[in-house]
Amino acid sequence: MLERIQELFDKLVSAYEKERKERIEAQKALELSNEKLQACEKQIIELKQDINTLQLQKAFAGDRYDNAEAKKEIDALIKEIDKCIALLN
Repeated sequence: MLERIQELFDKLVSAYEKERKERIEAQKALELSNEKLQACEKQIIELKQDINTLQLQKAFAGDRYDNAEAKKEIDALIKEIDKCIALLN
């Protein structure tokens, strides 16, 4: 009877250690995924800024945009600046 209890206890400890190691590995994988996600989000923001810059350049260069489109872009930028100022206050 005592041997059976010891055997079950050893199995329990072994299972606990296995689960603990798997949890640690999962946490590391999650941290790595979060770092990759943050890098991707940062890249998305930078690419969106590049797109906006290019669109604004085209608007002023007169390529596919007319003056109304340029005004629209400038108005959007002004609204964004106003929001930032409001947040600072």
